[in-house]
Amino acid sequence: MTRLTNKVAIITGGASGIGEGTVRKFVTEGAKVVIADVQDEAGVALQAELGESVLFQHTNVSDEADVKALVDLTMSHFGRLDTIFNNAGFGGVSGDVDTIELGEAYDATIGVMFTGVVLGAKHAAKIMKAQGSGSIISTASVAGIQGGYGPHVYSGIKAAVIGYTRSIAHELAAFSVRANCICPGGIATPIFKPMIDPDGQSNEPTADIMRPLLAHMHPIKRSGEASDIANMACFLASDESSFVTGQHMRIDGGLMDMRAGERGAGPTSAATSSDEG
Repeated sequence: MTRLTNKVAIITGGASGIGEGTVRKFVTEGAKVVIADVQDEAGVALQAELGESVLFQHTNVSDEADVKALVDLTMSHFGRLDTIFNNAGFGGVSGDVDTIELGEAYDATIGVMFTGVVLGAKHAAKIMKAQGSGSIISTASVAGIQGGYGPHVYSGIKAAVIGYTRSIAHELAAFSVRANCICPGGIATPIFKPMIDPDGQSNEPTADIMRPLLAHMHPIKRSGEASDIANMACFLASDESSFVTGQHMRIDGGLMDMRAGERGAGPTSAATSSDEG
């Protein structure tokens, strides 16, 4: 299992959820990984567990200075950058269309999940263009393809991530740099905690609560797992995908291929996939 030997990756939102699962997968496959997250305790613990192949850097992905420092650290410590996985995010601002507040919560939602993608791609591309190689991966969502699978603003952002990925893929192809995104279905991760435990009183892991609920959403009758997304991210980071760019990969247990009348109601007050949270 050495598909990523000699490769260096940045994974944002890498301290929990899909990000943590992908960090573990990449290290298993031989990569060096820089974890970027605002969850310091979890990030430091994951670095300590996984050893010298991993660095943790506190990073607010909506802050350009933080993102530049993240890429600079990666280059100074590991000497190259082969993959950035722009994965950081959360459910974000929610509410009916006529009640959405355009305040701090809205700005943070846009900042982390769209500006974070733009900044990650910007600073990674500077390195990758010069190298003549690289893979930019971003987390989108089935909510960016089909209505009803996430809050309105979240869904709009994820559709934008798909469009942005296609656009930059066209420019970067001339440099042998690829850009793709992943559209998870219902993935059992802590992103659902604000919906099922708003007061933070439950000691039961959120993923365990969500698995039986999410299983009913998909033709493949189980919930998605962080490892399902990590496996696709590994493929997109590896040389096996060297002819793949501009794509949005659906990892959704067949959800988007169901007939409209067969689709169960998805969790709409929180996102259908996870990242930092």
